[in-house]
Amino acid sequence: MQSTSWWARHWQKIAAAAIWIALITGLVLYMRANELTLSELFLAGMQWVQDNPFAPLAYIIIYALRPLTLFSSVLLTLAGGFLFGPVWGVVYTVIGANLSATVAFFVGRYFGRGVLDDDGSSGWMQRYARRMRDNSFETVLIMRFIFLPYDLVNYLSGFLRIGYWSFLAATVIGSIPGTIAFVFVGASLSATEITNMFLTGELPTLDWRLLAISATMFVVSIALSRYFKRREATTTVTEPTA
Repeated sequence: MQSTSWWARHWQKIAAAAIWIALITGLVLYMRANELTLSELFLAGMQWVQDNPFAPLAYIIIYALRPLTLFSSVLLTLAGGFLFGPVWGVVYTVIGANLSATVAFFVGRYFGRGVLDDDGSSGWMQRYARRMRDNSFETVLIMRFIFLPYDLVNYLSGFLRIGYWSFLAATVIGSIPGTIAFVFVGASLSATEITNMFLTGELPTLDWRLLAISATMFVVSIALSRYFKRREATTTVTEPTA
């Protein structure tokens, strides 16, 4: 029983470490076999993305499997804008991010099985779990709007066994402002200028128009979170008297 409990607490770190060790080892061996520096490897990757029609599919698959590696969703979203531009970057990231959320949700549900089942107790954890299950759509939506760590929300939602379709709907809607914001930041960097930076050392410029849109989406997301939080609080207060 003790070994099972230890694995339940640490499996993600162990799996992520194993994946990272395998990836880094493979990358080092590839660089040595082809006598590449990090700059040359980056430029080769950029060229592959620009020339290969399967690059968007590879990006989506990498994004979907990202929770298993603990790699930052923010960095990958920025890369989506940088690699594919503001429009297709948003499209590919929305697809990849929702697949990623689904993977993390069901992993959390599997390891949370039987841990916080509703037994009618009044402990604070049970009360919080019950509240999330009863108001799952609004709760997840608010957490998305205020940019809580993406994987934390995914794993927690699965662990607490909230309804999957409510979780997915809230994730699809609630992640759009943040996705646009981060993708547009990435898209404000020109791929040509980034390549030139590696070749010449000249710093790239930023597209202020895309940055302005990104900042606007951050503000919109925070404003929406405040609106839904007030509405949820009002509903919670009025329910007992109904």
